[in-house]
Amino acid sequence: MSIKQKRILIFGAGVVGSIYALRFAQYGLDVTLLARGKRLETLKKDGLLYNDNGTIKNIAINTIGKLEDDDIYDFIFVPVRYDQSEAALSTIKNNKSKNIITLTNTLGYDRWLDIVGERLLPGFPGAGGDLKDGILYAQFGTAKHQGTIFGEINGQTTERVKELAKIFEVANLHYEIQDNIKAFHISHTATAIVIKHFYTKDGMMNIETAKSESTLFKIATELKENLQKVEQAGIPVIPKEIKSMGEVPEKEIIDMYLNMLSNDFTIDVLLGNHAISAKREIMMLDEMFRKQIL
Repeated sequence: MSIKQKRILIFGAGVVGSIYALRFAQYGLDVTLLARGKRLETLKKDGLLYNDNGTIKNIAINTIGKLEDDDIYDFIFVPVRYDQSEAALSTIKNNKSKNIITLTNTLGYDRWLDIVGERLLPGFPGAGGDLKDGILYAQFGTAKHQGTIFGEINGQTTERVKELAKIFEVANLHYEIQDNIKAFHISHTATAIVIKHFYTKDGMMNIETAKSESTLFKIATELKENLQKVEQAGIPVIPKEIKSMGEVPEKEIIDMYLNMLSNDFTIDVLLGNHAISAKREIMMLDEMFRKQIL
């Protein structure tokens, strides 16, 4: 069976799931998107609507509202937030598919392994964006370290890892096979949870407040402290791009965020609807990080 004949299910039609479904469909892969409620109705009626350099386009994607136990896929991608991950995996638990790729933040895999066992292949998405009025605004990483990350928990490069890599090659997507995926996830979580400083009681800060020196100094200081604590816990900080953030002065981190907050797309990612909906995930991960690492 060729890679293009491999059956792929994207379990969840949020921002990240929609981005991968779009890209796989554009490159002729056999992809199905699982959605629910109004999102399912819209996808069936209008296809997947997306912004292509200012032009709104659509693409037809096979869509389902429920996964049957005997509906077998070669790879099931689960691109949901951490706070939704156990519920999603529990829904998949009795399905007979052999490979389940999680694409989300986490600090460990024990609970996921309890649910789906050795079928689990942890990963992290190399894409971001937002959904506005049902239209997908998306961007993939353009360099290796921004690509999709995945790897076996034991660090081995198995046949399924090689097959997954070929899928990303066919879809012309950057990827990295990570031989210490847990260290990667902990390192990334250490940097991700600092966006809690952008949250307000009712939502997100406005752009002016987010770019203020007082806000960004809090983020820079905590980011460095988090990465130092990871190293002190005996966990390697990876990749090198994340490790370097723990070694530079706060001003360089502040400048990095100022640069990100000068780009409309990044502003949407950090302060838009997707960021607001991720608040529960970020706060949950922050609490877990402080219990397990600090």
